[in-house]
Amino acid sequence: MSNSQSNTIDYRQYPTDAFIEQLRQRFPTDAEVDAVLTRKMQNRAKRTGTYTPVTLDELVEGTRKLLENKVSGEFRLEKPRWLSGGASMLQMAFELHWHGEDGSSSEEVVTPMVLRMCPMEPVVETSFLREAEIVQVVADAGIMPVPKSYWIDETGEFLPYPAIVYGFVTGVAKPSAIPSTQVTGVGLNFGPELRKKLAPQVVAQIANLHKFDASALDIAGFDKVEAGSNESVVKEINWWHRVWEEDRGEEEPLIQAAANWLKRNAPPVDHVSIVHNDLRSGNFLFDEDKAEITSWLDWELVSLGDRHQDLGWLTAYQFGHFAEDGETYLASGLMPTADLLKEYEKATGLPVDPVRLKYYDVMNTWKAAIICMGTGYRVSKGGKSHQDVVVCWLSSISYLLLAGLKKTLEEAMA
Repeated sequence: MSNSQSNTIDYRQYPTDAFIEQLRQRFPTDAEVDAVLTRKMQNRAKRTGTYTPVTLDELVEGTRKLLENKVSGEFRLEKPRWLSGGASMLQMAFELHWHGEDGSSSEEVVTPMVLRMCPMEPVVETSFLREAEIVQVVADAGIMPVPKSYWIDETGEFLPYPAIVYGFVTGVAKPSAIPSTQVTGVGLNFGPELRKKLAPQVVAQIANLHKFDASALDIAGFDKVEAGSNESVVKEINWWHRVWEEDRGEEEPLIQAAANWLKRNAPPVDHVSIVHNDLRSGNFLFDEDKAEITSWLDWELVSLGDRHQDLGWLTAYQFGHFAEDGETYLASGLMPTADLLKEYEKATGLPVDPVRLKYYDVMNTWKAAIICMGTGYRVSKGGKSHQDVVVCWLSSISYLLLAGLKKTLEEAMA
């Protein structure tokens, strides 16, 4: 190795202020997304070590400090325990004994809650402000069942890293009667009887989410999105292109080619929807006895924009499987794609445009490749997460995703 090679600085691993600012200027995006990504890189520059496991006692103490800042009156945290699941997040369940948020209840109230906290670097950098705001909107409007969002520690002021506190919701993500080894909901099988009951609920609730007019929302974490404009689409492309340039370990021409195509062909948003960005099997809980959905989870990627982005992800091949006849492919393990989209159109009164759907198939696959090949690699290389196995697995499927991106892009360009 030459001296020049050995002295080369990896500015993605050790970012300078100049490098961070260069990326900010190249890829303008929503103000809150810009703030979150900038903070991520600034923290990476400061936190040069690897992830150190956080103890349950540390989470309890950090949560107590957060609540002291948010809650009036006396309170106690009881029965803290680790929760599994949550993909890249650390999760702690606990009971809060308190007198309500304003401390006015004469009797002590016991509320089951869940803390979700980022590791040193998650595979998806999130804005808990955006997440909490939208979950509150969805809850207030009665759009679909969601957990109650209580408080956020947006910058890790009280806890080791940024976190959000939710109300605890009962339910399961997959049926207990059907053995499952799937990772993150891939190919989840509900079985014929359960899927008949869950599928109509999924369609109806997603329809409620998308037909809600989000153009009038005026909340701090989101730039305004206007129907008839593609500005928000371009900002989202810039968001993920910036993530790629922050995290990648090598050049990948297909990522750049797809970004160029996405920008050139960015469609205007016809109806401004709340877009969950990870709607699929595995991301809702249901009551097994009643076969009723109890909550939709994982809102960390939420945005305002085009409903087709959610529809493309919901019907993506990797989340489905063949029915018992071996021939019928079920989107998200629920119902055939054509039937799902037909029922969705009936429920929303909004059309499903196949051209837009294909466009967002490309964008979704491109984003997934960036997360796995870019951020998955960077987090794994730096030893920044407690989920080493999951992060390494994500990195390992990068080239499968690139093959899928090539195929999807060629189909869209045909």
